[in-house]
Amino acid sequence: MCSGELTVTRLHCRHCDTTLEGRFETTRFARLTPEQLDFVAVFLKSRGNIKEVERELSISYPTVRARLDSVLAALGFQVDRSGAEEENRIKQARRKELLDRLNRGEITAEEAVAALKSL
Repeated sequence: MCSGELTVTRLHCRHCDTTLEGRFETTRFARLTPEQLDFVAVFLKSRGNIKEVERELSISYPTVRARLDSVLAALGFQVDRSGAEEENRIKQARRKELLDRLNRGEITAEEAVAALKSL
């Protein structure tokens, strides 16, 4: 199958066996993958609270942002990645600093793991 946009041409009711044929418009959300739809459901359930999304999906802040950007792009919105790139650079620097502190013996492995998870 190609990656072209699909058109709905038939609707059927399993209950009363009624069928409608024609060309039916779909919503932007029909473009989303099942994984993206699951993310949107969690995002809406948490009322956009990224900390809650992180907790519920057990993913980091950068991963939440990347998934949100992916959903926005799939919906046809322009995504400004410059802010996300800067955040990633800052987080990478924090990770390096934590690992350097661990290497120097300034913090324990458990402290490093906890700090890395909170990034």
